[in-house]
Amino acid sequence: MTDALLTPQPLDLSPEFEQALHLLENTSLSVFITGKAGTGKSTLLNYFRCHTRKKVIVLAPTGIAALNVDGMTLHSFFRLPSRPIHPSEIKAISGKRRELYQSIDTLVIDEISMVRADLLDVVDRFMRLNGRDPLQPFGGVQIVFIGDLFQLPPVVTTQEEDLFKTVYPSPFFFSANVMEILDLTLISLEKIYRQQEATFTQLLNAIRHNAITANELNLLNTRHLPEFKAPELAYYITLATTNKLAMEINNNHLAQLTTPEHIYTGKLTGEFDAKNTPTDLELTLKVGAQVMFVKNDSGQRWVNGTLGRVIALFSDCIQVETNAGDIYQVEPAKWEILKYEFDSKTARLTTNVIGSFTQYPLRLAWAMTIHKSQGKTFNNVVIELGRGAFAHGQLYVALSRCRTLDGLILRKPIRMSDVIVDERVIHFFERLKP
Repeated sequence: MTDALLTPQPLDLSPEFEQALHLLENTSLSVFITGKAGTGKSTLLNYFRCHTRKKVIVLAPTGIAALNVDGMTLHSFFRLPSRPIHPSEIKAISGKRRELYQSIDTLVIDEISMVRADLLDVVDRFMRLNGRDPLQPFGGVQIVFIGDLFQLPPVVTTQEEDLFKTVYPSPFFFSANVMEILDLTLISLEKIYRQQEATFTQLLNAIRHNAITANELNLLNTRHLPEFKAPELAYYITLATTNKLAMEINNNHLAQLTTPEHIYTGKLTGEFDAKNTPTDLELTLKVGAQVMFVKNDSGQRWVNGTLGRVIALFSDCIQVETNAGDIYQVEPAKWEILKYEFDSKTARLTTNVIGSFTQYPLRLAWAMTIHKSQGKTFNNVVIELGRGAFAHGQLYVALSRCRTLDGLILRKPIRMSDVIVDERVIHFFERLKP
């Protein structure tokens, strides 16, 4: 099971799943749904959305994250500028737009670990001015946060660092002013579907909480194999710290193939931003290229993250053999940018398509960045940290993509300094837990 698998039914309704679904559907309590990598947070979200009777809006901090959950970005939904803004800049609106915000029962924010404190205060201000109740946090709607704070953090530019030294104690969402008055219920999903090995799970948990011992680090570093070369036709994917390195690895592998090159040009329409495309607008492939599917198949033949190899290229389709040995004729897929609207005649929330991207749902996949691997599951992973991990949660995300310890290959040994965990995250959970 992967976090990317979109299905109306989770594999089983664990006690935490049942508790979360009860709170979401039968109460107005605000909830933070979290859990280690591979515990099915995205599956829970999709189950709730497929079964709920409530009027639900699903938002995410980035364009790619929004595409992954068939939602909108926070900035698009609230029509916010891309620059940081102060809550005082938010004004009340009127007419049909206001009807939309007042109709919401539940506001879901996925990938909450990447949402900054200042943005959350802006959302709170907007919903107070334009929602149902100006005296309640977020205008009185049920707010649901989903994500893992031990994974990738919010992005703060050098120019914005002063904001989080003087105004907010940290960039994380829990440092927002509204969090001081929001009554938040914590649900932690405990059952891990991705890894089944107790030893590997214990190693990952130690790294997640910055509690790894020298002996555990030595065990992890038994997977340091700097001269490793992937067997021919084996599906190994390298996770790198930078886009540049991932691109170099993919281009080098593609150049080594002697088969003819084919270029497939995608199509953008409407308000679909080119920088949010899940694969290249100009997709260059050769027979023999290792690829990854980047969209769930409606026929459930593959999911976002399935690896495969190109075995034939045609003008109107691409033939791919997956790592499970299945051969499929792959045709172009369409991603859509949605816009939520409120239909006052039916009193229902509706979605309209305001932009689209059409392209083959594939990308080169000898390598990808650790950041883009979030939510994916692989059997064989090569970790390329370069000069070392440089961000909170980066090492944990990379290692936890792999199902087993034996499936890991480390190009360089892991150092204690690579285990970077923001202590403010640990303190937040200590305060939140009863």
